[in-house]
Amino acid sequence: MTHPISEFSEEPVVIDGVRIPRHPGEVHPHWQLAARSRGATIVARVVDRLHVALRCDTCGGIWVSRVSVVLGYQPLCPHCLTRGREGNAEQAELTWLRRDPADRHYAYYLASCGHEVRRQIHRVAKVASGPQSLRCETCLMQHDAQTAIKRGWELIGPDPHGNTNYRIYRHVGCGHEQQIARINMVTGRVTCHGCGVSWLKAPNAVYLMGITLPGGTDVIKLGHSRDPASRLDHQLLAAPDVQGIVRRVVPMPSGLDAQRAERRLHAIVRHTLPIAVVPRDLYEGYLRVKSEIYYPAASGLIHDLLDATARRYAA
Repeated sequence: MTHPISEFSEEPVVIDGVRIPRHPGEVHPHWQLAARSRGATIVARVVDRLHVALRCDTCGGIWVSRVSVVLGYQPLCPHCLTRGREGNAEQAELTWLRRDPADRHYAYYLASCGHEVRRQIHRVAKVASGPQSLRCETCLMQHDAQTAIKRGWELIGPDPHGNTNYRIYRHVGCGHEQQIARINMVTGRVTCHGCGVSWLKAPNAVYLMGITLPGGTDVIKLGHSRDPASRLDHQLLAAPDVQGIVRRVVPMPSGLDAQRAERRLHAIVRHTLPIAVVPRDLYEGYLRVKSEIYYPAASGLIHDLLDATARRYAA
């Protein structure tokens, strides 16, 4: 708690419950003029000849500053800084808890999920003023563990070198542990270095997707993936206003089989209906591909080809 201070009192200055001893020296007029021009008032000299106590003209809070800072720079009120940081935290959907005593650039916050997180103060300020967001490491690890289980892996822990884009996983099939990029685990592009099982050997699929580009233009995408839904959500769509849906999935024995089947289907479609091939400049910037996009007029032919492909690999 900060108490009002009289410039002529001989009592110690009490700041946030701490009694700061006064210094008997004079508060020189040019010091006071410098302080007031910077939005503060010197209420006493404290500690020694080099320090003064300042009262903020904005919030009334009192803090200690060096005289040299008052004369040559803009002293910053810590109370105003804290209020601003609390506001930034609220805008970033966090609750300010406390500064990190080990690093002045960091602070501890309470995330909306209930976990305590440590974040850079300037990073929280950027999130508060823009479209960025912050993630809770605990919740992210839980999410990554669930993703790994779906892929046949077990999450062991973070990357030992501190790279947040990687994790250490254990292959459920053979027990081998290795470092894998998070995005590769999400998309299923994972090869076990222990048993050699890769996406090329693992079950795969040929898919057909329907996509609506900004402006309402409908197109279709023919391709192959171990996880077509993940391919659509995490790899294909490059803009938030692009809508997509997986319309059909034909299971394949392996990624290699799916890759060969897809290439054969594209060759047939391009030869049979070349007019159905969508020019790249129509979807560039909206989709993360350079080809293999068709107009809906090719849907009938593609479904017939997928029917034949399903019968072939079902035999």
